[in-house]
Amino acid sequence: MDRRSNPFRPGAGAQPPALAGRDRELQDFDVAIQRYMLGHPERSILLSGLRGVGKTVLLRECERIAGGHGWESRSLEAGRGEDSLVEAVAAGARTALLRYSRSARLRERARNALAVLRSFQLCWKLPEGNEVVLAADPAFGQADSGSRGRDMTDLLLALGEAAAERRTGVLFTIDEMQLLPKRELADLCMALHKVSQHAVPVMVAGAGLPSLPGLVGEAKSYGERLFSFRTINSLPDADARRALADPVAPGATWEPSALDEALRAAGGYPYFLQEVGRCAWNAAPRPDLIAHADVRRATPEALRSLDEGFFRVRFDRATDGGRAYLRAMAAMGPGPHRTRDVAQHLGKNSAAASAVRANLIQKGLCYAPRPGYVGFTVPCSTATCNESERGSARRVASLLEGRGLADDRTVAIALAGAQVRAPRLRLRPILHAGMPAPNPS
Repeated sequence: MDRRSNPFRPGAGAQPPALAGRDRELQDFDVAIQRYMLGHPERSILLSGLRGVGKTVLLRECERIAGGHGWESRSLEAGRGEDSLVEAVAAGARTALLRYSRSARLRERARNALAVLRSFQLCWKLPEGNEVVLAADPAFGQADSGSRGRDMTDLLLALGEAAAERRTGVLFTIDEMQLLPKRELADLCMALHKVSQHAVPVMVAGAGLPSLPGLVGEAKSYGERLFSFRTINSLPDADARRALADPVAPGATWEPSALDEALRAAGGYPYFLQEVGRCAWNAAPRPDLIAHADVRRATPEALRSLDEGFFRVRFDRATDGGRAYLRAMAAMGPGPHRTRDVAQHLGKNSAAASAVRANLIQKGLCYAPRPGYVGFTVPCSTATCNESERGSARRVASLLEGRGLADDRTVAIALAGAQVRAPRLRLRPILHAGMPAPNPS
């Protein structure tokens, strides 16, 4: 195969060549946008799942769908030193209102929204932008109370009324939403509550770790009623096959046993599918066929790539105490685990281990699926051997080192979800353990 034309794209938020298995989520969002335009507002949407299942890709698809219906959108990644929630909301409102103001006749509600935005900018000391200054006097008494929740509510209501006047809407997408400070999350819920009551076309599409639904409920007692929750998991077999088979067609194909082998290696996990597909393509000598032997040759390379990038960078972010905590979790099995059990495994009391756990959660290496439990944020199982092949810890380390993996990487493999099985190593992601059940809506 020509490596230059390799269609597979493992990467953070990278659009896969075939977005398989997510049709229902995207169709539901499309219907929600169309219902808004018909005057039947829907709840905002929250996507939750472990790392690498494609949540960010789905947010970008939501933006594309909304844009196709004439909506404006603004994206925010929480917790990464970018815009705060207040700045992102103001910037999104500004972009939409400047677009609305291009018409020859600025309608009354758009003019009012510009004034409310001006008040919001002045109250929260926000920049007006580098190119265009809003030609509007502030609307005194609106969005200038100094209470973030009330002021954001005033702004989103005015923005929604202006959008409704033009038969359009505004979408805010928030990635890594579990990293929003609790106060900001509560303020967002407060604003969306009023938006819902007034039925104006403003929506949020958020994505985060499996703990996100619980955090929303903790932020506001009515928070869970503001959103339609969707749990994003691994792909079923048929969709995983599409994710691997469709990108190589029509010029090439997979040998049936090669496709089966690749699916076993990746376990239906979207990021792994892209990595295994990439390596299998590069290993295939023929221009039109990926054979079973090609996948067998490619699997160790895929594992090394995942180890050195996807997993190792996460493990290296932990402190020595954090690494010991992760090792204890990995040694205990797939999880999630009771925090007191992890503490006992470490020989510490729960109070002493809780600070380490909190630091790992803050760094995004672990999450709390429910009170008193902890789980990995990447699909994972432990590095183990079959009962008949288990041997000693030294034998396990020797087997891994024989595949070019250093000692720390042995732990990274455990963190990542690899299972050691003689005579070959296979990834078996565990995506459902400890995850919230999907909302039936």
